[in-house]
Amino acid sequence: MLNKNYGLLAVALSLLVVLLCQTDVASVAKDKLGLPGGWKVWLDGQSLEGWHPLEVSQPNDWQACASVKLNPRNEHFFIMVPGKGALVNGEKGQTVNLLSDMKHGDVEAHIEFAVSKGSNSGIYFMGLYEIQVLDSYGKTSLDFSDCGGIYARWIDEKNVGGVPPKVNASRPPGEWQSFDVQFRAPRFDVKGKKLDNARFLKVIHNGTLIHEGVEIEGPTRAGIEVPEAPIGPLMLQGNHGPVAYRNIRVQSLR
Repeated sequence: MLNKNYGLLAVALSLLVVLLCQTDVASVAKDKLGLPGGWKVWLDGQSLEGWHPLEVSQPNDWQACASVKLNPRNEHFFIMVPGKGALVNGEKGQTVNLLSDMKHGDVEAHIEFAVSKGSNSGIYFMGLYEIQVLDSYGKTSLDFSDCGGIYARWIDEKNVGGVPPKVNASRPPGEWQSFDVQFRAPRFDVKGKKLDNARFLKVIHNGTLIHEGVEIEGPTRAGIEVPEAPIGPLMLQGNHGPVAYRNIRVQSLR
């Protein structure tokens, strides 16, 4: 009888261990925000929490709103829908650049944005390597400065390099768009010497592949003035016209 009880106890303990392990796996499979895998929300449009201005001495006009729509009186500007869920760079679209408090290396990122007619912004991975945000709707001849382009470097007072998107996947101004990016950070040896350049492994614009395997030899124009490094922040450009961002989420590149 004693042996039988011990056997039942052992079975019960085994089942408990299995349940605990399953619970642990489930908790690992989601981050604290409830997103699957390792995805984390860096910008939820509720506030500026997790971000800070690059130019601390300048006024910061970034503000939360529910969404944006084009001003029918002047489509170069937005009307902000009251509420929360997106961040817009003020009524004039001329304010400071934002840097994320968090830093990344090899990363996958999902970014949603909207621009007004003719407006311009940019998303700088590691604060250094820009994917252009622009109203490029309807354009047939594309340059690196069009929406989705990997911007040129600035050397000896002129643009050098830059890669245009393979196709124009832009939506009309005022509509929400998305980038899905796989980015590989530059590599360094133990002494800090760069061994390999940064790369945009894939860039998908509104569901369309626009870049694949693009090597970036150095920082692109108007990035933050810091040396290349293994990790860095995201930067959102805020001083080139009205732009709104929402639902920025990232995970380590697998």
